[in-house]
Amino acid sequence: MSLLVVGLSHRSAPVSVLERASLSTDAQVKLLQDTVAAEPAAEAAVLATCNRIELYADVDKFHAGVAELSTLLAQHSGVGLEELTPYLYVHYEDRAVHHLFSVACGLDSMVVGEGQILGQIKDSLAKAQDLHTAGRLLNDLFQQALRVGKRAHSETGIDRAGQSLVTFGLQQLARGGDVPAWAAGKKALVIGAGSMSSLAAATLARAGVAEVVVANRTFERAERLAEILNQAEDADVVARAVPMESVAVELTRADVAVSCTGATGLVLTAEAVASAVRGRVPDAGAVREPDAQLGAGEVPPRFGPGAAQAAAAPAAEEDSCPLDLSAVQPGFSVMGEAAVAGMDAATLEQHAVWVDKGTVVQRREDARSAAEADAELIGALAATVATVGRIPERRRPEPVDEAVRPEPVLFLLDLAMPRDIDAAAHRLAGVRLVDIESLAEASADAPMAADVDQVRRIVADEVAAFGAAQRAAHITPTVVALRTMAADVVAGEIARLEGRLPGLDDKHRAEITQTVKRVVDKLLHAPTVRVKQLAAEPGGAGYADALRTLFDLDPETVASVSRAEDTHEKNREPR
Repeated sequence: MSLLVVGLSHRSAPVSVLERASLSTDAQVKLLQDTVAAEPAAEAAVLATCNRIELYADVDKFHAGVAELSTLLAQHSGVGLEELTPYLYVHYEDRAVHHLFSVACGLDSMVVGEGQILGQIKDSLAKAQDLHTAGRLLNDLFQQALRVGKRAHSETGIDRAGQSLVTFGLQQLARGGDVPAWAAGKKALVIGAGSMSSLAAATLARAGVAEVVVANRTFERAERLAEILNQAEDADVVARAVPMESVAVELTRADVAVSCTGATGLVLTAEAVASAVRGRVPDAGAVREPDAQLGAGEVPPRFGPGAAQAAAAPAAEEDSCPLDLSAVQPGFSVMGEAAVAGMDAATLEQHAVWVDKGTVVQRREDARSAAEADAELIGALAATVATVGRIPERRRPEPVDEAVRPEPVLFLLDLAMPRDIDAAAHRLAGVRLVDIESLAEASADAPMAADVDQVRRIVADEVAAFGAAQRAAHITPTVVALRTMAADVVAGEIARLEGRLPGLDDKHRAEITQTVKRVVDKLLHAPTVRVKQLAAEPGGAGYADALRTLFDLDPETVASVSRAEDTHEKNREPR
């Protein structure tokens, strides 16, 4: 059997795909059950977080395993296989081990070094153990991943390379400023009472907010979290719980809201957010419209007096024109095929796309005859070419002056996948929204600390050690079967000796028995130790087969040892 992982994450798929492919708790359970029921897989575990969905399995066939795991992921996520496939990644054997260890250390997280993932890995293992889908391989793998992650955080400064997703999100809300200074005295609303929401509530409390209101579908969990916050010694905050029905009212009082629930639909719509800020800022709840300064029917001044024909075109479409309109002579119109004379092939193709969008096919209310229009275009073109040599290309988009937005009065942090807060809320005046997608963009260019290299070396060493241990463990049932066979031979010979020497006393019988056992142990010691060493090396899997063949070991005896070990491992509790 071999380790295989198929999955997708924020590194391989856009947030919109991750959002749709997210798995509910029930879907994860069904996925695990269906995976171990499938022919190629004997064990299975699911690691599902805000930023990744990964299915781990112990399979006996690589290609069949990839096909089956991909199909099951698509089936249970609700995203079609053809649509999902381009975003899937596959890791096998040592690469799969390396991937999970890197994930456990926070190297593959959206915010490098965050420690939240360790709890999520532990939960994934516990779920697989509860459902009896984790055997010896996945138990060893996930428990070792937890140890590697803890080692990385204790032996290196990986924590300095990044923060938890909550901390990073709050920093983005504060626009990179000091979070405690930004949070001081604010009223916070936390929607949800799971691990991420609890972390957000505790982080806000330590940052210095004056009040934390917790809303959750199960009111008792909200009350429990509020009680924990009130009793915390490292924060001076007033916390209280409210039912989910009170979210709309509490949002009108809140300065900052964090949402992370398991809901499949939106928890906060743009309309609800607009209502919450209405009256708190001028034009609150209004949607920002680009280029709103230009009045209806006005002609942008850079077009000159001859550009009246373009007045009906939206400003956004005019700005997409590949011509540098500021260098065009007065009276020149960008409408018509004559305007493309002198363009190179790339600009011509860009112009064609612009034309196809519909800008130039708008009818002029004051349409003139084709001959008059052509005469004007030809004349304007000739004047322009005489002045600048050719129609200039636009190299960069011109800056657009946007209306000054009021300072935010409501800060929203959406850590859910799929999202809890309507993305359209970011366009509302007086609102600042940070979600998983914007966090991914903000962290894409984050500098890597020197400690990351040290963690990578730890991961590489641990992967090599894990592989050696697994290969050595693979031969253990064969070695146990060999020693069992030797013990049976000794017992048989002692029984035969007693038949020949019925008068042998207990003292001599025990001495003879011990002597024979010592002889057998000494004969087996060197080859069994050496075969374990050889089996631990890459490519050492064949030594178990050689040992079974040389000593004519019963395959069923070896298999029974393996089954006994697997049963023991499946019943182990997560550490």
